Formats: sequence, structure tokens, C-alpha cells
Amino acid sequence: MRVLIVDDAAFMRLRLKKLLTQDGYEVEEAGNGQEAVEKYGALHPDCVLMDITMPEMSGIDALKAIKAEDPGANVIMVSALGQQAMVIQAIQHGARDFIVKPYEPERVLASLNKVLS
Repeated sequence: MRVLIVDDAAFMRLRLKKLLTQDGYEVEEAGNGQEAVEKYGALHPDCVLMDITMPEMSGIDALKAIKAEDPGANVIMVSALGQQAMVIQAIQHGARDFIVKPYEPERVLASLNKVLS
């Protein structure tokens, strides 16, 4: 299974990549929403783990663009505490799940298993 990790913080991408590769996932990375949309179109990953707040293009805007290209896309949003309004907006636009930072590794893997099964 291929997962695209989208976060403007390199350390967050690294942390998620380590967790997912240890669990057998193939991982690609993008540093902002615009890059995520481009990489999604090229790679068609099984799932996208995407931060909501990013420069250049927000996670919400990238979610909308990805869902417009592929209505069946599996996108899990990652948000900080206190972003409930954005989380609701993301779910309304087709996000399959959301994870709150700081997250527990088990929560990330459980979300992926739920969305990909």
C-alpha cells in the first residue's frame, strides 16, 4: 500500500514515514498542498495523510482538488487541537478520517487500517 504524507514540517513527515515504513507501507512525501495535488495525480497513492494548515495551498484546498480529480480518493486529515471547524469542513469535502496532533502511532495505523479496509 502506498501512502502520500503531506506536511510542511519535515520532522512530521519523517516521523510518519518512519512509522509507516516500519508497518510495511510504501511512503511518498509532499511539503505543501500544491505539491500534494501534483504527486497525487502522478502516483495515485492508496491513501493521503494531509496536514490541514500549510503554506501555498491549505490541506482543505488540496483535499478539494484531489477529490475533484478522484472522488474515491482516501484522504485522512491531520490537525492540531482547536481546529474543529476545519476538521468538520474537511469531512464535508470528503476526508475519510482525521487525526489530532500530537498523535499516537497506534491511532495513525488504526485510521489507515479503517480507511483502507
